[in-house]
Amino acid sequence: MNILDFGGILLRRGWILVLLAALAGAGAYFFSQMMTPVYRSTQTILVVPSRSDNGLTLAAVQLLNNRVAYLQSDLVAQRIIDQLQLDMLPADLRTRTTITPLRENLTIQIDVDMEAPSPEAADRLINPITAAWGAALIQYQNQLNQNARSEDRITAQPQDNPRVSLLRPNTRINVLIGVLAGLFVGGVIVFALEFLESGIVRSRADMERDGFVVLAAVPDAA
Repeated sequence: MNILDFGGILLRRGWILVLLAALAGAGAYFFSQMMTPVYRSTQTILVVPSRSDNGLTLAAVQLLNNRVAYLQSDLVAQRIIDQLQLDMLPADLRTRTTITPLRENLTIQIDVDMEAPSPEAADRLINPITAAWGAALIQYQNQLNQNARSEDRITAQPQDNPRVSLLRPNTRINVLIGVLAGLFVGGVIVFALEFLESGIVRSRADMERDGFVVLAAVPDAA
């Protein structure tokens, strides 16, 4: 099969590809619009040694996992729930929260994922929770610093205010996946139709393509 044959197939059956791609893309778009948006609030906490020598910096790096372990507890989660009067259990709050140590820049990233009807509602609902996680870490580190010499202290402070971003649905990605899936299914259908009809002889060209020599042709009586 040469490129002209492929072109002929596209001319005859290309509408199947276009139709299925359009239907799948439209379905993905409407499905995305029906989903309740999930937003992510992110805050980064800086872990700052009081001096820049390698010893204290290395100690700060090693402490990151310990501080993350402190935050990932039902006790801290319950304090945040009580403080903000949230209607959830500690395990639910911890499930929605991801705390990640970033050793290369001595930071701890706090992400909280929750459903919200709009970005404005997400700001009001999720940002205070993320800020409360960060405040719990800062308070804990301040308590530890009380028993340390000033030159050995490691402080924790927010890099910036919590910021909200849409986590899902990603409508553009969903539509793109839908279109590609429609094209794939359409390609399978077109291939199946061509395979089923490959044995049907409609013209002299079909005979010659299969290696037969046409000696004569009976004209259509019509």
